[in-house]
Amino acid sequence: MRFGIFQAPFHAHWKNPTVQLQRDLDLCEWLDHLGFDEYWFGEHHSGGWEIITSPDLMIAAASQRTSRIKLGTGVVSVPYHTPFQVAERMVLLDHLTKGRVMFGVGPGALPSDAYMMGIDPTETRPRMEQALEAICHLLRSDEPLTMETDWFKLREARLQLSPYSDPLFDICMATTVSPNGPRSAGRFGGAVLSMSATTDAGFQALGTHWDIWNMKAAEHGHTADRSKWRIVAPVHIAETTEQAFQDVEHGIEPWVRYFREVVALPGAPDTDDRDEFVRAMVDGGFAVIGTPDDAAALVDRLWEQSGGFGALLVFGNDWASPAATRRSYELLIEEVAPRYQGSIRRRTSSHAWTAANREEFLGRAAVAGQEARERHEAEMEAKRQQQ
Repeated sequence: MRFGIFQAPFHAHWKNPTVQLQRDLDLCEWLDHLGFDEYWFGEHHSGGWEIITSPDLMIAAASQRTSRIKLGTGVVSVPYHTPFQVAERMVLLDHLTKGRVMFGVGPGALPSDAYMMGIDPTETRPRMEQALEAICHLLRSDEPLTMETDWFKLREARLQLSPYSDPLFDICMATTVSPNGPRSAGRFGGAVLSMSATTDAGFQALGTHWDIWNMKAAEHGHTADRSKWRIVAPVHIAETTEQAFQDVEHGIEPWVRYFREVVALPGAPDTDDRDEFVRAMVDGGFAVIGTPDDAAALVDRLWEQSGGFGALLVFGNDWASPAATRRSYELLIEEVAPRYQGSIRRRTSSHAWTAANREEFLGRAAVAGQEARERHEAEMEAKRQQQ
């Protein structure tokens, strides 16, 4: 299993945006150093908190500061863009990152974004399907594409560059509760990016999402691959539960207000009290604020409900201070990830075997030591007799 971060981001609107964006890039560099597998940058255009408007620019910047971590668009809101240019930019990023790019797509999360661009929110899903038809052709085929819809027109369109990745980077369809994401993933040979898996409705939908994805993939000649399924969850951990709750006092109250006043959080507790809201999120299974064991319990629960997936992505946020947030990620990669990546299996087995045979090994060592002393004494005695 892979571990990564999904950075929408959620940054308080009254703080310095330059510092916040720089910190996002610094964190990406730090996670690359720690050994995280993936980092995803969002795209939003209103609300004042989710201030990354161009995930491809963030990926280009991050690619020059990292060496191994994969970098994803989380997501490109394709109804807001010309499909030809989206395909071109993704292939260019594939080359700039030398195969480390991931292409997340969605219809756009904030209705206010669509409103400003003069797009009816009811049109974004059909537009995404039309755009993906064009984008996937451009990415996968050398044949020119002529295609016309009511919002874009392509004439003998073809890309100058083939993808760096062989055969192609991952294409992931964002989904919440509805079947639209899994259907698109199956139709276009992509994967699923589950954004609401820890809400009640999202959690219940995980099993059916796999069935839909698998069914539609078979219908269109593709194969659904669980290892490419990403699930997003809000997680903050510390050495103790008490410490974790103290950590999030730093910034979770503004985050709560944002989701109460600006953005809808499915199944959000009906309270304005910060402590009640946070406790309800944890008790209801939406978020983990606790220890590495609590994070592992969430992974186990998601695994059982979904039937298996490939990556857990932590929802990036500013609940805690930058230092406490980094410590949370350190604990995640040090104490949680090894349980699912096999990196401690042999060490654990060796420890158990050594401990189980401790008395025998110590006994043999004692006998060997005694025998060595006896040989030494015998040698010394023999020399004394010769004198």
